[in-house]
Amino acid sequence: MSASSVDLRAVRARRLSALRARLASDGVDGLLLSHGADLPWLTGYRAMPLERLTMLVVLPEADPVLVVPELEAPRVAAEEAQVTLAPWSEGADPVELVVDLLRRGPWPPRRLAVSDRAWAVDLLRLQARLPEVQWLAASTVTGPLRAVKDEAEVEALAGAAAAADAVARAIQAGEVPLRGRSEAVVAEEVGRRLREAGHQAVNFAIVASGPNGASPHHEPGGRVLETGDTVVLDFGGTWARPGDVGYCSDITRTVVLGRASAEVREAYAVLEAAQAAARAAVRPGVTAGAVDRAARGVIEDAGYGRWFIHRTGHGIGVEEHEEPYITAGSEVVLEPGHVFSVEPGIYLPGRFGMRLEDIVAVRPEGRADLNQAPRGLVELDG
Repeated sequence: MSASSVDLRAVRARRLSALRARLASDGVDGLLLSHGADLPWLTGYRAMPLERLTMLVVLPEADPVLVVPELEAPRVAAEEAQVTLAPWSEGADPVELVVDLLRRGPWPPRRLAVSDRAWAVDLLRLQARLPEVQWLAASTVTGPLRAVKDEAEVEALAGAAAAADAVARAIQAGEVPLRGRSEAVVAEEVGRRLREAGHQAVNFAIVASGPNGASPHHEPGGRVLETGDTVVLDFGGTWARPGDVGYCSDITRTVVLGRASAEVREAYAVLEAAQAAARAAVRPGVTAGAVDRAARGVIEDAGYGRWFIHRTGHGIGVEEHEEPYITAGSEVVLEPGHVFSVEPGIYLPGRFGMRLEDIVAVRPEGRADLNQAPRGLVELDG
């Protein structure tokens, strides 16, 4: 399926139909989408994070209406988004407008779902106006639907992964200078290369060298990379086809400047085996917890268990992190369309860290690896 063959209007119509079915099955009288990824996933419109209220009112039967600040209305392609616009002017009360729109559905509403990332002040005002309503997180409705990607979404995620692979391969080939540069400077170049590879936005670029590698979410700083360093490079961005909202990439590779020590080589061999075991476990009908256990068991058996301090993976799509989460004990059953990271890590405080991350998609026949950059430990001239 090519980008030009994706009928986004039809995609959005199917998603709206699925949401309405989910509202009915969950006994939810309305869905209120504001900031966050649910709104662009459904409509293609991403609200600016302003203090002014933007909220899409989705009811079981009435057409969806987007309450939007008047000055933002020109940014909404209402026909493509398949919504009716309800612009509000300065001095108006948009919360009252939302309440009035809710009257087109079951009234008074008993249960309403609101965006997980809606501003608290807006939710508090809605709660004051509708004191008898039971409020739910919108993700209880949208999360399971967004977690199962359609073919167009898997294709978009594969495109994002391929663009990230190009940057990872350049690093592994020594095309990105590391030694003698600060983490922050290297991170800037990684971000620039992500854009050159086709990403519209850089979401993050972690460069964690030497002892900083033991902090999984290290913020790149002034430390200068030097010979002997183990360097964790974790980066990703948003990649979009024409007219689409954009899907995320996320990849991690670990390199060594100069010759890796025997200890680093041994630990990395364990890490690589753990990631391979987890990827091999991915198929329909397996639980997310079983995939986590496949990675964690290899690391624990090798004696590094206490140094694997996070989950094995997270779903990815319009957001960098979304359902399903590959966590210990999770009973979520994998099914075709689930796309997520597999990223075990080993972190020795004050010494070094390492992580290996790829995006995989669950397919009817098993899995597809969306990232293809080499996974072995790379030693670069240091």
